[in-house]
Amino acid sequence: MLINEIQRMLENYFSALQNQDLNRFDEVFHPGCVLYSAQDGAVTVRPYAEYRAIVQGRQSPQERGFASLDEILMIDVMSPEMAMVKVRLRLFDNVMVDYLNVMKVDGRWMIVAKLFHKEGSVA
Repeated sequence: MLINEIQRMLENYFSALQNQDLNRFDEVFHPGCVLYSAQDGAVTVRPYAEYRAIVQGRQSPQERGFASLDEILMIDVMSPEMAMVKVRLRLFDNVMVDYLNVMKVDGRWMIVAKLFHKEGSVA
């Protein structure tokens, strides 16, 4: 049951990033969410509002003709309200791996923290 609920939230997550649907984006990301990355020695810390503005201001991967690649690699349920998820997805020409800390907030699974890493490029 919990796994199915989390999988449905992840389908919305993949769709929100591929289509840049801000309504769906707001459904899956908690407003207090913070995103973290470390690439080539540079650490990026991006609050939800900053990330949302980036998504809002760019053309979506779907509009630009990029195919999607969405994989759920792991769901580790800690409790009925918390889980850790690992996914791989294509975002434009990049293959990304994300660790998502998710919590059930007001009856809905939401991303409360995201670690993301560019695994490679699609050539």
